[in-house]
Amino acid sequence: MRKKALIITGQGYQDQEVLYPYYRLQEDEFEVDIAAINTGEIYGILGTKMIANKTFSDIKIEDYDLLILPGGVKALEKIRQEKTVLNFIRQWDLLGKIIGSICHGAQLLISAKIVKDRKISGYYSIKDDIENAGAVYIDAPFVIDKNIISSPHYKHSGPWMKETISRFQLQNDKKNNNF
Repeated sequence: MRKKALIITGQGYQDQEVLYPYYRLQEDEFEVDIAAINTGEIYGILGTKMIANKTFSDIKIEDYDLLILPGGVKALEKIRQEKTVLNFIRQWDLLGKIIGSICHGAQLLISAKIVKDRKISGYYSIKDDIENAGAVYIDAPFVIDKNIISSPHYKHSGPWMKETISRFQLQNDKKNNNF
């Protein structure tokens, strides 16, 4: 089975929150695309370099099976203003497809207006933003609410990605009647 994941990020991403999911998903045999405002080299706040091979206008929901929203306050402040990305996330959520969000990635969930009446985790400094958007903030290694698996910090990357991949597999098995 072909599995394809999308990471939405940009300049100033939180290095650990892009690198770990990128390689962890490849380890689980996902093909992984990185979408940013422009294609080409993008740099994390600690200086790591990744290659964005898609622009926000290139991405189509039907091309992907799993969505990852990493943090990086500098990257997210710009990305959350991109209507194309917010519409993409909103439509993705309406389809019930799995979203893995970590740290400031929750800002995209907020701006896409999909957190109301849900349990969401994110970096402690955006707790008020999460609650003001109508969600219940929970500080735990990962929080599951329907199709969203959220985490507050990269120190929880292992359990968060394990649960994200597990939930994806469970959803995929149900879809393919293997459950």
